[in-house]
Amino acid sequence: MIDIPEWVFTPSARTFLRKAAYQAECERVFTPSGSPTHVIMRLFLLLVLTGLLAVPAQAQFGYIDQDVLSRLADNQVAPLDSVPVARYKYYVVKETTRLDARNNLYRRIGHSRRRDEGRKELVKMLNRNTPPVERLYPGDTLIVPLEWNLDLRAYSPFPRMYAGGLDFDKLFVIDKTLQVFAAYEYGRLARWGVISTGDPENPTPNGRFNFNWRSKERVSSLSPPGQEWRMHWVFNFHERRGIHVHQYPLPVDGPVSHGCVRMLNADAKWTYDWADGWTRKGTRIVEQGTTVIIVGTESSTVEPFLMDGPEPVLKTVELPEHPFDIAPGTPQQERFDGLRGTR
Repeated sequence: MIDIPEWVFTPSARTFLRKAAYQAECERVFTPSGSPTHVIMRLFLLLVLTGLLAVPAQAQFGYIDQDVLSRLADNQVAPLDSVPVARYKYYVVKETTRLDARNNLYRRIGHSRRRDEGRKELVKMLNRNTPPVERLYPGDTLIVPLEWNLDLRAYSPFPRMYAGGLDFDKLFVIDKTLQVFAAYEYGRLARWGVISTGDPENPTPNGRFNFNWRSKERVSSLSPPGQEWRMHWVFNFHERRGIHVHQYPLPVDGPVSHGCVRMLNADAKWTYDWADGWTRKGTRIVEQGTTVIIVGTESSTVEPFLMDGPEPVLKTVELPEHPFDIAPGTPQQERFDGLRGTR
């Protein structure tokens, strides 16, 4: 009788095991038969594939390469008026083997290991709810941009200008439907990126909040016994429930967290440095931090494009007419609304 520790059944462990199984399968990583690594991997595969350690469907497509995509995320510095609007096309897989499908896609988008400009990761970021390029089958359809190496805001689903944010020096927006965030400065889009919010069983709350306290590193209170889930560049916006934005492994295809908002390392650090926290005198809050609004609805799938026309069309995040039209998310916001005389 094998005594399996409880932590093995946590969402994090299940996700790790499925990722290990996925990597072993798609990369064909083999070790000498009988070695400890070989035995452990066989056990992982057995548990995952038999369903004992099955994970929700939203974790099945692997994780974004944060190092590569972070370089793209930092390319959002051009004057906003000079940033073009990207166009896209369908790429339908016709090859009969995964290897041919992957290699032909790499040739088509100009990706190479020696000269990695992040094109493969950009394709993952844009498509989200599709098999990764390592697991393409005949008939699979990807969306690829017609132009590469643009300021990342060229691919943004957020409006460039937000009239409701004109009076805000800084405004942070989280959209759960498309799993993306945006940062606005006086109504102008300063930065955007992909995120992972709470899964349908642990949803990130909708509403209007403010950034509160921040910490460069923090251990999650949900860490299983004997483990430390370390979060970096943590910025809290719901003190009572302990919900933050922070850096953490980012799945390709959707919401998997326990309620917090996962971000790329570059995006989390940028937000940590950019946004303002609250101002306190003793135990009294005298000024709120940067306003945060959370809109949309999470689901197990993310569909960023409309695909019923001759060309794919990137969906646009629907923003409220004014941020104060979003209901306050905590009693703290309600009190400050009263002091501010908010409509």
